[in-house]
Amino acid sequence: MEKQKQQPQRLQSLDALRGFDMLFIMGGASLFVALATLFPNPFFQAIAGQMEHVEWNGLAHHDTIFPLFLFIAGISFPFSLEKQRGKGMTEGAIYKKIVRRGITLVFLGLVYNGLLSFEFDHLRCASVLARIGLGWMFAALLFVRFGWKVRAGITVLILVGYWLAMAFVPVPDAGGAGPFTLEGNLVGYIDRLFLPGRLHETVFDPEGLFSTVPAIATAMLGMFTGEWIKLRKEGLTDRNKVLCLVAGAVLLIVGLLWSLVFPINKKLWTSSFVCVVGAYSVWMFALFFYIIDVLGWRKWTLFFTVIGMNSITIYLAQRFIRFSYTSEAIFGGLAKLMPETAQPLVSAIAYIAVCWGFLYFLYRQRIFLKV
Repeated sequence: MEKQKQQPQRLQSLDALRGFDMLFIMGGASLFVALATLFPNPFFQAIAGQMEHVEWNGLAHHDTIFPLFLFIAGISFPFSLEKQRGKGMTEGAIYKKIVRRGITLVFLGLVYNGLLSFEFDHLRCASVLARIGLGWMFAALLFVRFGWKVRAGITVLILVGYWLAMAFVPVPDAGGAGPFTLEGNLVGYIDRLFLPGRLHETVFDPEGLFSTVPAIATAMLGMFTGEWIKLRKEGLTDRNKVLCLVAGAVLLIVGLLWSLVFPINKKLWTSSFVCVVGAYSVWMFALFFYIIDVLGWRKWTLFFTVIGMNSITIYLAQRFIRFSYTSEAIFGGLAKLMPETAQPLVSAIAYIAVCWGFLYFLYRQRIFLKV
């Protein structure tokens, strides 16, 4: 943790969107499920049904949270790189900083998974934070080294190459299972060969080694978006930047067509998944950017900004701090006074309030976890 005196030239839309995304990890999903309990109508039940991951192929809103976060990390990098170069940092120092951040996130992922218990035989080495760290790190290294045309070609090569490898490289112990099934996919085979420790699903890990490769493309899409936003220096108006909606439409069409031969699958992080969720990510950023940074409607963003500026903090804190104990101690009595169908909603709001209060204290003290 460190104290920051100020956050100059931040895109407030990025902090708000990151906070909106993390809200679903910070109790937002439970909130919508509780609303469906209180109001058991088709509308709320449909929303509640989006608050959990699909079993295998397909897509629900809950499957967009992780890739959107990685996409947002990608958007931030062009601005960060410009700032670092403005301070006179050498290319070598920039590369070292990128690698250090990636490795730090991998380490924090291990801590999150129980590294400090020292039960190494049962430790899961793959993690959400490791996927973010490695995906962002390799994308950032490519961003520093190459121009946008080369990076665009690399992104296409990653997605097409991943599809061809998954579809056509034989898996020795597949037992006749298809290449995109849990038992027969190449990702799981590589995990079983090379990934130490415990696999999340015994024969396969959704944050494993090979499926990190297309995650680099997710981060790259975010970096392309950040690069596009920075074109204001070349005369592009703020309103015209919302034309990234067109890019989202292209990604969506490509992803849906691709899904006919390569299913949309978050656990495999398939190329079609990258494209479809990339479209969602572009559109969500365009919406937040237009409302907050173009129109200047900022007053409503505090709730999300407080979460977004300490997103990794709350992700880690929920692992090590029993916020549920505090929310129950403060609001448990109130919840019991409510009708049974309303109690889950009160509990969900209470949990969010306690977590947000913790983050607001850090926000007021200008304390942020920087990785």
